[in-house]
Amino acid sequence: MFVYNYRIYDRYRRSVASLAVLGDENHKWRPNQFDYELFGCDMRFRFPVVKLLDYQQEWSALEASRNPFTTVVMAHLKALETRQNRNQRLQWKLALTRRLYEQGYERQDVINLFQFIDWMMTLPKELEQEFKQQISRYEEELRMPYITSIERMGIERGMQQGIEQGMQQGIERGTKRGLLKGIELGLKLKFGTEGLDLLSEISDIQDLNLLETILNQIKTANTLDQLRTVYQSPSQQEEN
Repeated sequence: MFVYNYRIYDRYRRSVASLAVLGDENHKWRPNQFDYELFGCDMRFRFPVVKLLDYQQEWSALEASRNPFTTVVMAHLKALETRQNRNQRLQWKLALTRRLYEQGYERQDVINLFQFIDWMMTLPKELEQEFKQQISRYEEELRMPYITSIERMGIERGMQQGIEQGMQQGIERGTKRGLLKGIELGLKLKFGTEGLDLLSEISDIQDLNLLETILNQIKTANTLDQLRTVYQSPSQQEEN
């Protein structure tokens, strides 16, 4: 925060306001300053903080708002809440997507906001198929084929290309760091922010062949648990 602030000031010589948006799950974690002191020189940088978890108590206000950013906040909160319940996530993903139409947003706004919802609220393959079918029927009723149109197919192609690119880059580099970079990109594109939770487990693996296998399996795995079976022993899986 401090580095961004002073570099912008240094470049433009204009007053800069920095705001931290915290999307973590720890209610108590609210860092709002950076400071240090050396040889009597004291530097203190303070900045305002917005904690997305606080909006859980203001859900009705979010639902009533037409501000597009409320959709971002709602998708983030429900992605956290439904992390262990994919059927519930399906219902919320449907509800938030329908809400885009009910708010009367422009076509491109609907598509842009849906891309964020789709990225945040990933679903297993079978539930994703059910989501597509329900949204397709809903769009037919409204005669607004926004999401199930060519843009939707473009989103999927772009995600698939991104995963393949990450896999290729990781394999070509042939080093642990390169493979982990490819795995990180693949997890993020395939499973969203939840996928990155596996990095702490995978980063301890030293076997480059196993890392390459994990990288290749990202493309076909439908869930994170399926991916875990590639590198965890049966006893470790039972513990999890």
